[in-house]
Amino acid sequence: MSVELAGRRLDVDLLARELGNWRTASASGPAYQGLSDGLRMLIVDGRLPVGAQVPSERALADALRVSRTTVTAAYTQMREDGYLRGRQGARSTTALPVSATATTPTIVGTASANLAAATLAAPAAAVSRAFVEAAEQVTPYLHDIGIELVGVAPLREAIAERYCRRGLPTEPDEIVVTTGALHAIGLIMATYTQPGERVLVEQPTYHGVLAAMATKGLRPVPVAMTHQGWELDAIDAAVRQLSPNLAYLIPDNHNPTGMTLPPEGRRRLAQIIAETRTRTIVDETITDMWLDEAVPAPLAASMTSRRDLVLTVGSMSKSCWGGLRIGWIRAERSALITIGAMRPAVDMGTPIVEQLAAARLLGIADDLLPERREILRGRRALLLALLAEHLPDWRPDPSRGGMSLWVRLPAPMSSALSAAASRMGLEIPPGPRFGVDGTLERFIRVPYTLPDDQLSEAIELLARAWRSVTGTGPAGRDHGAVVV
Repeated sequence: MSVELAGRRLDVDLLARELGNWRTASASGPAYQGLSDGLRMLIVDGRLPVGAQVPSERALADALRVSRTTVTAAYTQMREDGYLRGRQGARSTTALPVSATATTPTIVGTASANLAAATLAAPAAAVSRAFVEAAEQVTPYLHDIGIELVGVAPLREAIAERYCRRGLPTEPDEIVVTTGALHAIGLIMATYTQPGERVLVEQPTYHGVLAAMATKGLRPVPVAMTHQGWELDAIDAAVRQLSPNLAYLIPDNHNPTGMTLPPEGRRRLAQIIAETRTRTIVDETITDMWLDEAVPAPLAASMTSRRDLVLTVGSMSKSCWGGLRIGWIRAERSALITIGAMRPAVDMGTPIVEQLAAARLLGIADDLLPERREILRGRRALLLALLAEHLPDWRPDPSRGGMSLWVRLPAPMSSALSAAASRMGLEIPPGPRFGVDGTLERFIRVPYTLPDDQLSEAIELLARAWRSVTGTGPAGRDHGAVVV
């Protein structure tokens, strides 16, 4: 969301657009509660900056076409819950509660679960051994200053080898190691974009990148995906008409839909990139987590010209462990030289012990990954069974990989559902968090990475939250609410 940085004052029209269909929450309660929930979720999701001044009650009431009393009551509720600071009648600022008890003011029951993160726990024994070996191997590096702006040789060699095996010839000096994938993406954006410039993205897409774009003042240009995948004609038209400075795409096990762009689509996309000279970030963070079919060769392998335009980003977080903050950029040498010149202004390299541990884990990845894929297959099957039992009207999109289902709801009530679930102790981001300008209210991402018992508990809570906002019974029977 845009903010006037000098006064940190939220634009009322943008705020109204970000709120989306907040009114759907009023099916089970007063309108002010739905508005309060909508504002609270924007703060929790990071789409409203903490410390920013909210619009006046009158201005927001006019923008939302509701009574001022509704806005006054919503603001009052948010102050009581700790999400606003300031007295009534004066400009309040957004905040986060200072205590844990304030973050969940109305929890029903004692259960709590988290469907916000789509990632697995680590293969503990392998990761522990990798760190022990890394600690033993770090001694030679202690005789130097310990700043590695491009990455240690063993890790760069291991990453390059994996690209070669996937059909993309790569040398170690075509790799730069970063502190996670989001750090890599941030370095690329810092190098090639300026505030106010456009970046083409899929709709939906990874919410972390949208947040990073907002922080840098970039303007995402969304191109919608369908239940069948990428609309390459639409991507071509958007690039030619709007000339974005950068594109960000996830062609493998797409987050959040789980889809993968087939080989013929990759060739067409490579042609579009080359013809339009659009520098493109290809996010391969979830590439290893295919479940039904192995993913094709990297998109960069389809580039027959202008290979310098594609910057491929990878990470250890999904394949191995989220606590191992190791990522990388695979690109032509000329591009990496440009990025490398920017890096000292951002950070001074990635920790060496973690890099050595990552190199060890990449060396045994072919032994680790089959078991992790099998875990995900089992949990995906369980999630589908749980949804069929508890939420039979929900429609998951087909998915051949990744770590979550992208689910179509019977009504555009994703934000209301997320807020209701949060009050019950279940965290799950609403669909609009994965899109631009408050859209995707009819969708929600449901990961299948939790252990079976926790996943079952989470879906039961989710079903209870859905019934609370729709007024329907356990099997979807209507109890008087009007759902559109």
